[in-house]
Amino acid sequence: MEKKPRNLFFRATPWIFLLLLPFLIYADLFWGKFIHFDQRIHYISSSETVLSSRKAMINKAVEEKQEPLDFPLSRLVKDEDQEKLKSTGFACNSEVYSLHCVTNRPVWIDTRTMTVTIPSNQPVQDKVIRPYARQEDKILLKSVTPVKILQGNTTTPFCQYNHEVPAVIFSSSGFVGNVFHEMNEIIIPLFITTRQFKSRVQFILEDYNPSFIRKYRKPLSKLTSYDIINPSANQSVHCFPGAVIGLKFHNHLAINSSEIPKGLSMRHLRDFLRESLNLKYSHVSQIKTPTVMFLSRRTTRRIINEDEIVSMMEELGFRVIIVARAKVISNLELFASMINSCSVFVGAHGAGLTNEVFLPDGAVMVQVDLIGLEWAGATYYGNPARAMGVHYLRYKIEPEESSLMKIFGNRNHIAFTDPKGAFPVQAGKEVYLNGQNAKINVTRFRETMVVAMSLVRDSEL
Repeated sequence: MEKKPRNLFFRATPWIFLLLLPFLIYADLFWGKFIHFDQRIHYISSSETVLSSRKAMINKAVEEKQEPLDFPLSRLVKDEDQEKLKSTGFACNSEVYSLHCVTNRPVWIDTRTMTVTIPSNQPVQDKVIRPYARQEDKILLKSVTPVKILQGNTTTPFCQYNHEVPAVIFSSSGFVGNVFHEMNEIIIPLFITTRQFKSRVQFILEDYNPSFIRKYRKPLSKLTSYDIINPSANQSVHCFPGAVIGLKFHNHLAINSSEIPKGLSMRHLRDFLRESLNLKYSHVSQIKTPTVMFLSRRTTRRIINEDEIVSMMEELGFRVIIVARAKVISNLELFASMINSCSVFVGAHGAGLTNEVFLPDGAVMVQVDLIGLEWAGATYYGNPARAMGVHYLRYKIEPEESSLMKIFGNRNHIAFTDPKGAFPVQAGKEVYLNGQNAKINVTRFRETMVVAMSLVRDSEL
């Protein structure tokens, strides 16, 4: 049977559709634009109130963007200097130990000369500071590179790098290599000064020390989200929306909540260190076996009969870890983890006791208090331990336990009865810090360790 030819319309339809397709697409786009255009016209012409509202929203967004910067900067200035910061954009805080300056205005920082320029319509004023926490030590400050601050109607250098966060300038000069001074004069003041910025801050580290950066890389990376600028290797001009020059210092191994920026404490620091170093224990009750870390000294202030002391502590039921190698102590992440797993920390007066900051809450710090070092022992380690939530026990040696007895011969000698007045300051340091060891009375020291065990066993979360 013969097939009938298909209707011409149906045969041509696909080709007609293809020919019309571009026009259909164009019409759709045009119509869509027309609709959106019409909506836009309606939106704009509907009311002036809408425009005003939109403008207010924009202004509010700008203010909200600015507020997170102004607020943490202003917290670093005392109440009486707030008005000065608000009117001039610049204010400084000077104390016995520390000096830092704050600006909430745009600044130009030339790392070639370490010059900070703060433009304003006022006559030019200049100020030079050395950004280190030991401001009372004039000899030490000579090793810290100075920063020159220019404020006023002055020309600004060409800006090579623009930053959206404020700068903090400080130095890693001083006693770097000594854990007490590293923690006391750099890490804790840096935490006090910058924690409130929530990592949105750029560090400029004068007197850049690579070993310091490696040692504290984890805590530093929690305080800033940006690579630290080394002025000697990055000599250029940087622009910032604000800056802090120098660090705020409260006291030795201390943070006082009543001092600017207010609200911080040693407990906040310890939580920060646990987080940044990924420490396991927050409370001593989490440690199942009572453990003592015994810090053994190999040069001055040695405990001569430490084997007897260790045996006695083991008899009391302690697991004892003896640490003497400088390589272990200098490895912050390893040593912090070791101390954090201990219930009790025992040692003679010295920088190594700074590591008490890594002990869990409720742990015990036992300091062997040598002749002539009572004030230093309490100020640098005893009082800070209590503020950290760590129990502090002091074992004060008798003159007969000190190696100085062989030199001075009698417990009634002025070297024992009046250490402060016995020698000039420098000579006293040589005698008591560098010329003294101890042979501890094991029976007396056992009483101290019994108390330590009781504190550990009775401790609860």
